[in-house]
Amino acid sequence: MRISILLFCLAAAAGAQEKLPNLQWVSLFNGKDLSGWETVGKEKWEVIDGAIHGQGITKDYGYLQTAKKYKDFHLSLRFKCVGDGNSGVFFHTAFKPGTADVSQGMQFEIDQTMSHHTGGLYGDGRQWIAWPAPENEFVIHQNDWNDYLLKVEGNHFVARLNGIVVVDFTDPSPRSFDGTIALQLHSGGQGNMMFKDIYVRDLSVR
Repeated sequence: MRISILLFCLAAAAGAQEKLPNLQWVSLFNGKDLSGWETVGKEKWEVIDGAIHGQGITKDYGYLQTAKKYKDFHLSLRFKCVGDGNSGVFFHTAFKPGTADVSQGMQFEIDQTMSHHTGGLYGDGRQWIAWPAPENEFVIHQNDWNDYLLKVEGNHFVARLNGIVVVDFTDPSPRSFDGTIALQLHSGGQGNMMFKDIYVRDLSVR
């Protein structure tokens, strides 16, 4: 029931602003195992009580990426920060062969420490690209589940956290790639994250 209500709300919110005929939300996580996902690095990823649990054990970067590549898409998921480690949702991602070193990609930030820019855009060789406004730095629910709706359309990027748009950014220097969607555990060994209810709407089928 919780999933049905979530998808209904997503469809209503999207439909109020744009028409995306015949584009359905597709589940990326079956709640049972990591089918459709690939680990990058040596950190620990497993399914516990219907959620993906990522835990830093080597103090290096670790990722769980989709087997499929995406370019323009909407992504909906729920996340919970169990520890104080930094995380994020990467997109247009590629890795140097045999490593967990990102060779291309950007990320929507996740960090439950207040004023650490959850929803901000980072990466692509440019460090920070966009931060949330100061009033949006306190939207995250610490030690609890958060709703994250992310939109990637050309050079336009939107992050909605717990129903509030925290970043709406048009990139003046876009770099057009496709690539995987990847959940991150930051280096340092403090990464401890949970993700569930992960759905994507692939806009490339329009």
